[in-house]
Amino acid sequence: MKKISSLQADLVLLLVAFLWGTTFVTSKFSLEVLGPLTIISCRFILAVGLMVVLFRKHIKTIKKDDLKGGIIVGSVLFVAFATQLIALKFTDPGKQAFLAATYVIFVPFLIWIITRKKPDNRSFLGAFACMIGIAFLTLKSGYSISFGDSLTLFSSIFFGLHIITTGHFVKKSTPIKITIIQFATVAVLSTLAALVFEGIPSGITPSVTIGILYLGLVCTGVAYFLQTFGQNYTKSTHTAIILSLEAVFGSLLSIIFMGEVFTPMMIIGCLIIFGSVLLIELKS
Repeated sequence: MKKISSLQADLVLLLVAFLWGTTFVTSKFSLEVLGPLTIISCRFILAVGLMVVLFRKHIKTIKKDDLKGGIIVGSVLFVAFATQLIALKFTDPGKQAFLAATYVIFVPFLIWIITRKKPDNRSFLGAFACMIGIAFLTLKSGYSISFGDSLTLFSSIFFGLHIITTGHFVKKSTPIKITIIQFATVAVLSTLAALVFEGIPSGITPSVTIGILYLGLVCTGVAYFLQTFGQNYTKSTHTAIILSLEAVFGSLLSIIFMGEVFTPMMIIGCLIIFGSVLLIELKS
C-alpha cells in the first residue's frame, strides 16, 4: 500500500475519530427499535464478515494461542460494549461520549492492580481532574448520579481492560488475527445473549437497517482498518489528540441531531474530562 504523509495520516485519524463519534447518536436512534444486544450482534457480524473478506489469508494461519488470546480479548470487549449500549438507553449520547473517554484514566490504575506497577504523578493528577469533571457533568441535585452514567463508567473500566488484554495477547499473535477472533467472539456472545434476552427482532425499518450497516461496516470494520493504517505514518502524540476528539464529535452530533442541551456546568465537566484524558495520553 502506498505511503502517505504525516498530515494525510492525521486526516485519516481525524476521520476515524469522527466515525467513532457518530456511533453514539446512531446507536441511540437504533435503540428506539432494537435491543442493545441485538444491535451489537448485527454490528459485529457485519464487522467480522468485512474483516474476513479483507484478510481471509490470515485465517488459514490461526493457531490455538491466537484463538485463546482473541477469545479472552473478545469476551472483555463484549462486556464493555454491552454495558455501554445498555447504559445509552438511560443517558444522553453526548454525555456518554465524554464519560466513555474516561477509559484512558482507568488504564494506568488497572495496570497497577495487575502488575503492581504504580502510575506516575501525571496519572494521579489526571484521575483527580477526571473525577471533578465527571462530578460537574453527571451529578444531579442531591449529589446523585444516574444509572446510565454509572453503567457507562463501569463499561469504561472494561474498555480499559480491553486495551490491557489486547496489548498482552497481540505480542503472541498479530493485530489482524486478534481482531478477527475478538470480533467473532463478540458476534457469537452478543447473538446468543440477544436471542435469550431480547428474542428475534421484528419491525425493523429501512432507516434502522441503514444505521446498523453503517455501525458494522463503516464504524467498526472500516474505522479499525483506517486507524491501523493511519497510526503507521504519524506521531503517537498526534494519534492521542486526534482520537480523543471522538468525545467532542459525539457531543456535537448529539446537540445537532438529538437536541441535547448542555448546561454551563456540564460544559465545564466535559472540558475537564477532555483535559484529563489528554494529560494521561500525552506522556511526552
